[in-house]
Amino acid sequence: MKPVVRRYPVVTSEVSRTSILFKKTGLGHPGVDTILTMMKLVRISLGIFLLFAMGRSQPATAAHAKQGGSDSGAVERGRYIVEDMVQCARCHTPGNQNDEGERSNWLKGGPLQIRPTYPVANWALVTPRLAGGPPGTDADFIRLMTTGIARTGQPPKPPMLRPHMTRADAEAVLAYLKSLKY
Repeated sequence: MKPVVRRYPVVTSEVSRTSILFKKTGLGHPGVDTILTMMKLVRISLGIFLLFAMGRSQPATAAHAKQGGSDSGAVERGRYIVEDMVQCARCHTPGNQNDEGERSNWLKGGPLQIRPTYPVANWALVTPRLAGGPPGTDADFIRLMTTGIARTGQPPKPPMLRPHMTRADAEAVLAYLKSLKY
């Protein structure tokens, strides 16, 4: 019986894999100590990265818990999201003759002045009032902002996109909308 000759070595450990890699790339054969040191450095680097990532997310959550729902920090965060990021006023603020939203009608809803360039089924003709608090319950609004499902059980009508905010951002938006006078 002929012995089986294999073209490629059988790799049985991480050290062997790394050794084969170094041989194929022409970098020479590293010692076992070098390979183990490299593996430790990778693990330490990954651990530091994960600690940094977790540490960055916790202060925001802790800060929100301290602020409560209607604190000025949450209201300011909500204002930033509504006015600067999402620009809710483009649809939820009735425009003047120049098609510009006026502060006197800020987020008070009304006829939607944006029209699609092609026929879109179920296009919203009227937008709801948001100032003073959106329609429905607070839980309905948080659900809409976090899952994209309206109080009707359906996604919002176009041109409203399905939002996917964090709960903290949705609560901040709600706090800002409730702070507006209707």
